[in-house]
Amino acid sequence: MSFDKFNFEESLKEGLDAMGFNKPTPIQEQAIPAILDGKDLIATAQTGTGKTAAFILPILNKIAKDGSNRLNTLILAPTRELAIQIDQQIQGFSYFLGISSIPIYGGGDGIVWEQQKKALEQGAEIVVATPGRLIALLAGGKINLSTLEHLILDEADRMMDMGFSDDLLKIVGYLPKNRQTIMFSATMPNKIRQFSKQILNEPEEINIALGKTAKGVTQSSYMVYDNQKEELVKHILNQKNYEAVIIFASTKDKVKSLYKGLKKDYEIEAFHSDLEQVEREKIMSAFKSRSLKILVGTDIISRGIDIVGIELVINYDTPNDPEDYVHRVGRTARADSKGEAITFVNEKDRFKFNNIEQLIGMEITKLELPQHIGEAPTFKPSSRGNKRSAGKSSGKSNKRKTGNRSTATKPKTNNEKSASRQPTASNAVSTSPPLKTENTSGPSKINRFKQRKNVDQDNG
Repeated sequence: MSFDKFNFEESLKEGLDAMGFNKPTPIQEQAIPAILDGKDLIATAQTGTGKTAAFILPILNKIAKDGSNRLNTLILAPTRELAIQIDQQIQGFSYFLGISSIPIYGGGDGIVWEQQKKALEQGAEIVVATPGRLIALLAGGKINLSTLEHLILDEADRMMDMGFSDDLLKIVGYLPKNRQTIMFSATMPNKIRQFSKQILNEPEEINIALGKTAKGVTQSSYMVYDNQKEELVKHILNQKNYEAVIIFASTKDKVKSLYKGLKKDYEIEAFHSDLEQVEREKIMSAFKSRSLKILVGTDIISRGIDIVGIELVINYDTPNDPEDYVHRVGRTARADSKGEAITFVNEKDRFKFNNIEQLIGMEITKLELPQHIGEAPTFKPSSRGNKRSAGKSSGKSNKRKTGNRSTATKPKTNNEKSASRQPTASNAVSTSPPLKTENTSGPSKINRFKQRKNVDQDNG
């Protein structure tokens, strides 16, 4: 189907055409009609499925149709980065509508705060906010939500994980009871379902399958000890002149350590919560413009950061949660592009890695560790059925798991090792089904419009 089926206002259709939107994604097909009908909605959809447009487009159409020029919609997001990104997409879609939005978030300096307050005083139909900053505004009487018609919670599971549950309920207490509430979440654990019952009224439910990575991403892995990881990263980066790489580490201390080890040889920056907001946005801007080629960070950049053209994602540590793997890998192969994802698996990570393979429904290719890096961990069958234990490679055999079978490989001589070709990530073949992604490209005049007159430097 096409977007014409939704009977959007002509000015909104013009914006969609200008931004290159032709065919709705599955989440858009299902969510847009429900939102246009005024129904409460709880939807499960991961980043990269087009979920942002799924809730922005019907809301913009409603505002354009009603001709309202007062505060109409509140969108809550877990991070500053996601709030900024949502606001930018609103500005792109609403370029021909004359509808304005304001991003409200903390972490900036006094100038940023004054810009946000001034923008609020001048008025806007849509506010995109992080819970903490909005609570401060409400407590200080700086914002009036009495005219609100729509509440949207994006990445609700992430907000719950960050401890915003009480803040969200407090914010809801300021809102009119007669409103439409829409909740999007990448996962749907029991705590989200229980929370939804407190704020949604007989909602429709939409579930877009989680766990499938994009068709264009080539997925592979290395079995490696922790003290070999940094050298392996260098080996991978030296195989190709990558223009855009994200390396995910499990903690900010590991991020800092890896950054320190790589910064002499590569154009790289570290992205973590210890940075001031101004520094974080400066780094992200440089990465988007490709003046910075490599970004190393924690899961703070695994969700809500929509950057098309990421060529390579390296999981320096195997994610604890299989769904986090999907979000990390989802940074590449967006908008029908191609990409690579390489995961490092140490001797303690096998069970986590097995869970990832089960979630995505495929076996991830295991690559041979380059000879100069040393021996790799091997995973041998234990006496407890399918469970596996880790041990050091002894040279007697190197067993690699394929499905439920174990295939033994004869040890190579030194000559054989030097003659063998080391596989790279591009050799791995993905069999994952396709996942449509949201097109965020648009004409330059729309990109210029995103630098709004009231907040064109409000990125703190």
